[in-house]
Amino acid sequence: MGTQTNAPLPAGHELGEYRIVRKISSGGFSIVYLAEDAAGEKFAVKEYLPSALVKREAGQLEPDIPPANEATFRSGLRCFFEEGRALARIFHPNVVRVVNFFRANETVYMVMAWERGRSLQEVVLRHRGGTPGKGVLAERHILRVFNLVMSGLREVHANRLLHLDLKPANIYLRFDGTPLLLDFGAARRALDAEPQRLFPMYTPGFAAPELYRRTQQLGPWTDVYGLGASMLGCMLGQPPQQADQRELDDRLPATLDSLAEVYSRPLLDLVGWCLKLNPLERPQSVFALQRALRGIAAAAGEPNPLRPTTIGRWLDSRADEAQVG
Repeated sequence: MGTQTNAPLPAGHELGEYRIVRKISSGGFSIVYLAEDAAGEKFAVKEYLPSALVKREAGQLEPDIPPANEATFRSGLRCFFEEGRALARIFHPNVVRVVNFFRANETVYMVMAWERGRSLQEVVLRHRGGTPGKGVLAERHILRVFNLVMSGLREVHANRLLHLDLKPANIYLRFDGTPLLLDFGAARRALDAEPQRLFPMYTPGFAAPELYRRTQQLGPWTDVYGLGASMLGCMLGQPPQQADQRELDDRLPATLDSLAEVYSRPLLDLVGWCLKLNPLERPQSVFALQRALRGIAAAAGEPNPLRPTTIGRWLDSRADEAQVG
């Protein structure tokens, strides 16, 4: 994903029924703000603003859209709006809650519930230099966190959406350790019969091989690859080998074998199943994958992987507030 080069909306700007407090994150596709309503309740507001297509200078509210980019920008805007509409129908404790979406300043804004915590990536980076031979994230934490992530993703798929950018940075951990799926900026209605208008963005190392090709069909199996790559990233403390590189020289089997003294063979085999280069060889649904993961948890003496996990204790209670989305 590219770098955001557009100027954010200024602090204090009135945006519909919300007031911008500050920018809290940005990427090549969007800018996310902390905002408040008239009652002082906080929200995360995501602005569709692809820097490759439009430009906005400081002091401007509406972006400048070059004529050559207008059709692509409008098509992406419609996708973003439709995603907001679809996500607003999802009520699940492990999926970011979209509470509003609206048009303004020649673009679209998605308003999400505000949560406190930090991303799974931050937790992994903080602990990857820990005790040698102990792994980055303990197996019991991986089982519990990803079981809940899978529950949220099943609801997303049930609403005919794909995530398509699953990675530890897009899995948010509340202070009690429960995860939240966020950043659906790469998601498309890929389960619909109509062809995609925009090819989705992806993150190397976490993206399935079919995301590198415009002609290959995407589906739940594509997100399954992202789940497996995210679990492996939590073990390694870094992104796995990129899928396009694996097609030339696949180092995944050796990587999984190197972790066998730290993580159980059933979990490593599950990750390897998710990361099959051939989509047909992966679990074809998150339900099938979650059933296998729960079997591993039960065999390991974790009969209730849904209960809160002590990973929440890893989070610094004095950390600054962070956004979802």
